[in-house]
Amino acid sequence: MSHHVHGIIIGDGNVETQNFASLQKIKNKFGPQSKKLASIVRGYKIGVKKWSIINEAPFDWQSRFYEHIIRNEKSLEKIREYIMNDPLKWELDDYHPDKLNVRKREG
Repeated sequence: MSHHVHGIIIGDGNVETQNFASLQKIKNKFGPQSKKLASIVRGYKIGVKKWSIINEAPFDWQSRFYEHIIRNEKSLEKIREYIMNDPLKWELDDYHPDKLNVRKREG
């Protein structure tokens, strides 16, 4: 899909999330930020945006992201399958260029 990206971040179980679904309780919430999921995602977004600017590729990120903690092997396999099959549904997506062009002509 050209309008979103999926990823699986594998850590050591010490990653703090934005929501209350943290993997562990952190005593000092203002401690080191490098192990927080938001920091990891922010770094990725910065790198991709920088590449798009250098290569003059029009691009912008949405301001938020969805996170889900994968707690077992069964869930991991289900999510991997979803990620692998998601691009096959691209032509059905409302953001597909063909559908956007049809809406522009009808609109």
